[in-house]
Amino acid sequence: MDETRIVAASRDINADAASLFELIADPAQHPRWDGNDNLVELSEGQRVRGVGEVFVMMTTKGNVRDNRVVEFDEGRRIAWCPGDHDAEPAGHLWRWELEPVDDTTTTVTHTYDWTDLHDERREIRARATHEENLMASIDRLAALAEQGTGRG
Repeated sequence: MDETRIVAASRDINADAASLFELIADPAQHPRWDGNDNLVELSEGQRVRGVGEVFVMMTTKGNVRDNRVVEFDEGRRIAWCPGDHDAEPAGHLWRWELEPVDDTTTTVTHTYDWTDLHDERREIRARATHEENLMASIDRLAALAEQGTGRG
C-alpha cells in the first residue's frame, strides 16, 4: 500500500512568532483555532513548557485525550502525541513549527504524522485529515493573531 502518512501545510502569518506560539502552547486556546472542529472548551492552566509534559483535551465526541509533548523549543516548535486518557499514545503526532521571517511575520508549518498509527478505529479519521484541514487551523490561528485577539 502506497499511502502518505505525513501531511503538512504552511503559510506566512502577519504576527510575531512569540504571539503565535502562545496560542499554540496554551491548550485552552486550541478550540479557538482548531480547523478540524474536534475540540471543546479546555481547562486553563495547562500552558506547555517542555518535553514530557502531558495536557488533557476533550473532543466534541466526549473523548478525553492525553497529549504527550515530544518536541519543544520555546517560540519555535512544539509537537505532541495524543492517546486515550491514562493510556499510551496512539502513534500519531501533531507538530507546529514557527520560523520568523522578520519582527512582524512568521512562517507557520503544521504537520500531522500518522506513520506509527496502527489503531484501525483512528486510521479512518487519520486518512480523512488532509492539507486543507491543517490549513484551516493555520488560517484560524492567523485570524486570531492578526486581529490581536490572541487571548480570550
